[in-house]
Amino acid sequence: MKNTNLYSTLLLAVSLISCSNDNSPVKDSEEETTTFKYLITATPRASEGVADYILTTDDLTQGTISTVGNGIEQDGTWRYYATSNNKFFSFAYDDTGAVTTYQLNSEGELVVKSDFQLEAVHTYGPVSNDMLMLQVSRNIDTPYAKWFRLDMEILQIVGEGQINTAELAGNGELAFFTGVTQVGSKVYLPYMYWKSCCNDVYGTNYPDEANIAVYSYPEMELETIIHDDRTSQIGRYFWNGLTEDEKGDTYAFSSAITKNNGESNGTKPSAILKINKGQTTFDENYFFNLEEASNGYYLGSHIYIGNGKFIGIMSEKTSDASAWASGSKYAILDVSTKAFTWVSGMPEPSTIERETLRNNYVIEDNIAYVGVTTNGDSYVYVIDVDKATATQGLKVEGGGITTISKLEVSK
Repeated sequence: MKNTNLYSTLLLAVSLISCSNDNSPVKDSEEETTTFKYLITATPRASEGVADYILTTDDLTQGTISTVGNGIEQDGTWRYYATSNNKFFSFAYDDTGAVTTYQLNSEGELVVKSDFQLEAVHTYGPVSNDMLMLQVSRNIDTPYAKWFRLDMEILQIVGEGQINTAELAGNGELAFFTGVTQVGSKVYLPYMYWKSCCNDVYGTNYPDEANIAVYSYPEMELETIIHDDRTSQIGRYFWNGLTEDEKGDTYAFSSAITKNNGESNGTKPSAILKINKGQTTFDENYFFNLEEASNGYYLGSHIYIGNGKFIGIMSEKTSDASAWASGSKYAILDVSTKAFTWVSGMPEPSTIERETLRNNYVIEDNIAYVGVTTNGDSYVYVIDVDKATATQGLKVEGGGITTISKLEVSK
């Protein structure tokens, strides 16, 4: 691992000034500051099979940074990332299964807090004070998903176990978990079906089902399965389709893009379902048909902004629609009113490199900062959710943006 020339100045984010009351003598003001930095991972364009670099910056709205001679180089050629508990997690998607944890020190420098080997995991998410990670089997002969609990304070594995995914599916196929979401005190694991045979990658004979397995935590004991047949699988490979809002309601997003022997086989529309707070069933009275609202598009992935509003990243639904595409046309979804509004000011969808949209955003005050790579040029786009407009911000030279995160500088 290589660390060269991490640079930036500290950004003053919050200033709290103490005030005196009418009957008290005036006191000197006291300031407390919280300082943040933004992390951007980018894959260099110069050659094939190169690793990501983690860059730091103070401003996402303007300027230029470069992968050339800057940043922390990652081990391995394919990494994916998560941010939680003011820590940045880098997972290696290879045989090493390396998990590296970073944090900003008091000088604003990104430093390694832990680095250990683990079996490569396919999905992950913060639960309580842990990062819950799952490695999901693709083989019907060994149908066990392994789970690991990483304590985010001590940065050690504090629990592990396995789940029989053939038994969970119960239909001769495997249940392949697509995401990890904490809902209340429980863990919700949406899953898709996979035949695990005949070289049919993620093909299924059961396309028109939405399923979520509910587990106790930290015991990871199955409590129930939430099921619906109005849309298709929730989430996709490496794409979590489940979000709990501030009210405790949970929204489930389906792309409704399934295949069987390489051919599209689903009959249900891309849609959003709802689980009301405290319930373990889908709300029969709630159904947001995204294909109808968008005039023929399906949801690739989503970003929760707050107050019932999401950014939906959409693709046109055709017979040859890719089961892997993350989407390239941006819209604002209001799940409270079922309003759908296209975002203006984004690049032409056909120019966007779709593989660069995982965990690739920061939300601040109803503004989303989203990394977009188009024809080799990478920019942060600033999306005003209320206005459904976007403007071009920071440019990243020498690499395609893969992730944007935000960390607080340690005191």
